[in-house]
Amino acid sequence: MTIQTAPIPSTETLSPKHTDLFIDGRWRTARSGAVFDVRDPATGLTLATVSDAGPEDGAAALDCAAAAQHDWARTPARIRAEILRRAYDLLIERTGEFAALITAEMGKPLAESRGEVAYGAEFLRWFSEEAVRIGGSYTHAPDGRSRLLVTKRAVGPSLFITPWNFPLAMATRKIAPALAAGCTSILKPAAQTPLTSLAFAALLAEAGVPGGVVNVIPTTSAGAVTAPLIRDRRLRKLSFTGSTGVGKRLLAQAADGVLRVSMELGGNAPFLVFDDADLAAALDGAMVAKLRNMGQACTAANRFIVHESVVGEFTEQLTARFGSLRLGPGDRDDTDIGPLIDEAARTGVDALVRSAVGAGARLCTGGAIPDGPGHFYPPTVLADVPADAPILREEIFGPVAPIVTFTTESEAIALANATDVGLAGYAYTRDWARIVRLTEEMEVGMLGVNQGLISNPAAPFGGVKESGLGREGGAEGIEEFLDTVYVGIADPR
Repeated sequence: MTIQTAPIPSTETLSPKHTDLFIDGRWRTARSGAVFDVRDPATGLTLATVSDAGPEDGAAALDCAAAAQHDWARTPARIRAEILRRAYDLLIERTGEFAALITAEMGKPLAESRGEVAYGAEFLRWFSEEAVRIGGSYTHAPDGRSRLLVTKRAVGPSLFITPWNFPLAMATRKIAPALAAGCTSILKPAAQTPLTSLAFAALLAEAGVPGGVVNVIPTTSAGAVTAPLIRDRRLRKLSFTGSTGVGKRLLAQAADGVLRVSMELGGNAPFLVFDDADLAAALDGAMVAKLRNMGQACTAANRFIVHESVVGEFTEQLTARFGSLRLGPGDRDDTDIGPLIDEAARTGVDALVRSAVGAGARLCTGGAIPDGPGHFYPPTVLADVPADAPILREEIFGPVAPIVTFTTESEAIALANATDVGLAGYAYTRDWARIVRLTEEMEVGMLGVNQGLISNPAAPFGGVKESGLGREGGAEGIEEFLDTVYVGIADPR
């Protein structure tokens, strides 16, 4: 497969205006003077040089977040809501600017980057509406001797550790509910994609977020910077999105201070296609569920579990669709699939494919690293994948679709649940009774029925088993940043 490389003029140009740390509402260089390069995954060329935070910079960010917490928590909810709404409006207004930045540092096609801006912005709008709906209750005790008052209050300073695959949306879906609830925060973005987070910090300040309320500290020394913050008793919340392995280590660190945590960890999403499925719809859904973000999403379909009566047609048509896609830099209008984030990611995906083929899987399309610059990997379909192949157990995080077959519904559910994680799942069927059974029996936190895209700011995002703790989005999202306080009031009579 060739890579499209000829440049196409674009009206949306990259402009990384901010490359320093954002602490207390001001731009600062790292105290050590250290910097690191941010590279374009499509070319390997340097996009910008960014300040590299050290432990002392992390401490300064927490000092500022802790100092700002009291006033921000007591800022009227309506004012917090209006700031978030202004941020939403500004972000929508600057869709082109942010999309170009996301594409440059992360690699996804511009159309997908614009979609991420729209999706990420919705968290600002959603939680601007939730900010004024934080409730409580007032009731009489059953014995009539006292009143029971239940209120909510902000958890306090929060640390957010975000991945590189959705550099804007991962920030907005953590920062927006924190701001709505009255919490200050420190964001540690992924070293591969800090530019979008820094641009977003500038936008928040323009929208009216006071200094110290949101702080952004890019670093290549994540553990050295975040571990002291997690140990500091002033920090009261940790929210992490990333691998299960790293999440477990962070949970262990958070245990000492009994820190409130939200963990959105790894996935291994099954994509079930039953014999009664609308095959055209299932194929459309498969393209989205597998290839969104080049397969680099925790919700990506990881295993295609297809009924034996339709597996031949499904495989043939999916292979044709995958084989027609064009690889190329994300800023080209004719690009369908951009690069993977770095060489380590591509090497890992290729190793899983080679292992599966070596064990007997049939390579239908793709499966070979193309010549040329950048970290590209072709859309790949594997059929007849052995049940014990590592590609069925591990999260692929790339544009590879391994296909296995089933005969009965119970067999399909058993295959879907045969993993330690349970974030998302997908199922295509026209049988409503089966849909109810799948809802009850599939071990996932989110299930897409006859649709391949389920992420929605108005719905709770999160998983079960080793896929994490807590939820982001929906009415549940703001609760992650609120403590419940009960007051018993004796009857004075």
